[in-house]
Order: sequence, then structure tokens, then C-alpha cells
Amino acid sequence: MKNQSWAFVLGALLAGPVVAGPADYVYTPIVEYGEREIDFKFGSAKSDGSSKQVSNLGFGYGATEYWFTEIYVKREREGDARLTLVEWENKFQLTETGKYPVDMGMIVELESPVNNGAEPYEFKFGPLLQKEFGKVQLNTNLLLERKFGTGGPHITELGYQLQAKYRWQPSFEFGMQALGEVGEWNDWDDGDNQNHRIGPAVFGKFDLGNRHKIKYNAAWLVGSTPAAPDHTFRMQAEYEF
Repeated sequence: MKNQSWAFVLGALLAGPVVAGPADYVYTPIVEYGEREIDFKFGSAKSDGSSKQVSNLGFGYGATEYWFTEIYVKREREGDARLTLVEWENKFQLTETGKYPVDMGMIVELESPVNNGAEPYEFKFGPLLQKEFGKVQLNTNLLLERKFGTGGPHITELGYQLQAKYRWQPSFEFGMQALGEVGEWNDWDDGDNQNHRIGPAVFGKFDLGNRHKIKYNAAWLVGSTPAAPDHTFRMQAEYEF
């Protein structure tokens, strides 16, 4: 039975396209053991008079020194269409912070529609890489995303996340983010059909004492290919305790 379960997961991963949502954020590989957080995300993408808004609210917990898990409810709106989903996100830190030239982690995420049999499930995983040079932090993530279930056939798509930020001061940091999808992992789309967005980003945190913090980040991304939204605004706010 165990082998059959693994065969189902691998078959689903390697068997329609997946497009990242406007509220998606850049994952980092570091896990804080014992940390709890209430997490709110919002994103809005606009192009040619159409728009899509996504918001979600979640609760996360640093269950071990290397595993952070979070469950959140996501709400999507596009025109008259509404969709509610539940996501289970798991982040694994694979190396000790600062011990090697690059900090490494892994993200594993499962998304399920709520009371909507017409929507498929989605599975996402991939490596997370982080490098620091003094006050500069660089992040590179490669993500494989796969829908399965209703509405097949589906393909496994390759996406990426790039981030560079300068740690000017704890309450205000600045940098750039780039997010995109290139198509099927082993058969990329033509350049015009790939989805690439890039733009400035801000970050920061406020220490409230006794391990309580408020963290934020936001970005304004501009589409650099015809398939990408013209403009995307995304933001995230976390209360950590």
C-alpha cells in the first residue's frame, strides 16, 4: 500500500498548465524552531482590463529545528468567479544556518479546493537557496508545480523565484523580486508564452519584545512578456510570537 501511494504521487508529478498566483511570495530556507505566526497575504494582478485578486490567512509553526508547517485558507476572485482553497505548506531547512557557503531548504505544498469538485488539486515542491554577502541577501528558488485530479490531462510546470535585498535597517530593507514560469519542466514554452514579472520590493520587521514581532514585505512587479500580467502588486504581513 505504501509503494502504491508513492507511485500515485510520482505519477501525478510527471504526468494543464499551472500559473503562480499574484499573492505568491518568495520562500526562504531558514526555519525558526518554536516560532508561531499568523500570516496574511494579498495580491492583485491586472492586464488588458481584467484583474485577479487573491488573499489568504494562515497559521504557521516551527515544529522542529528544520521543519516549519503552515495551513492557510485562500480566497481567489477573477471577474464574477470566486474560489476558496486550503493550502498546507511545509518548509524543511536542509543545512545549518551559515555553516556552508549557501543555505539550503526545500518547500513542499499541497493545495485543495473547498466544496468545488470542478477544480483540481495542486502539488508544489522545489529547492530553496540563500546566500549572504554582508548586508546583501540573495535567494534563488526553483519550483515544480503540478495539478492533478479533475480537468486533466495536466503537466508539470517549472517556475522560479529570485530575490535580492539590502538590509539597510531592521524596519526597512529594499531590493528586487522576479517571479516566473517557463512552461513544462522538460519542454519550455516559446518566450512570448512564458510568464515573467520583475520589480522593486521592500521588507522590514518591528520587534515588540518577548519574541513578538511584526514582519512585512511587498513588491510591485511589471510583466516583461506578453503572457504575464501588466502589473502585479503583492504584500505579506506576519505577526510572530
